[in-house]
Amino acid sequence: MENLKHRNKVIGVKQVKNALKSGRADMVYVADDADTSVTQSIFKMCRENGIEPIIVETRKELGRACGIDVFTAAAATLKS
Repeated sequence: MENLKHRNKVIGVKQVKNALKSGRADMVYVADDADTSVTQSIFKMCRENGIEPIIVETRKELGRACGIDVFTAAAATLKS
């Protein structure tokens, strides 16, 4: 998750979906405690794009890794 601190990234389900749609997502992180109704579509889009999502234990942990004080269900680093 060190990549989230030092690379260009998007945070949040909507932003991650947009990055996957446009082919800009490089690595995708999904919080294990996020509601599956929210994350199902991200997992599907990752499969379609050949990206293996990285599961993070909690939304709180993922938010902190992104450098924000807000819980987040998903984040993605962007291709350079």
